[in-house]
Amino acid sequence: QVQLVDSGGGLVQAGGSLRLSCAASGRTFNTDVMAWFRHAPGKEREFVTAITWSSGWTYYADFVKGRFTISRDYAKNALYLQMDSLKPEDTAVYYCGAKTYITNYALAAAYDYWGQGTQVTVSS
Repeated sequence: QVQLVDSGGGLVQAGGSLRLSCAASGRTFNTDVMAWFRHAPGKEREFVTAITWSSGWTYYADFVKGRFTISRDYAKNALYLQMDSLKPEDTAVYYCGAKTYITNYALAAAYDYWGQGTQVTVSS
């Protein structure tokens, strides 16, 4: 089992920044990929970004390229999402996820573990 705890969400004005964190614990040695997804009202959970745990390769959805940056602290078992130039359409609950194997990294159903989510609200 892997336990994930998300934090760092909040209310910010358009153009502002937030940094989300995800603390991982438990059997993390089986984790190959960690990612951030988001879930806005009336929409399905959508892929935001992912990172391979050991090598640090990153993948981004087109709508966040150049604005969001994923990173991890291997020693602390921590995942981060730096979000800059936030837009009202970025408003959602953000979840970190963990899985084994790199395949299907953008597919929510492929993830084995999830954090509880953290609310991000961007006002116009």
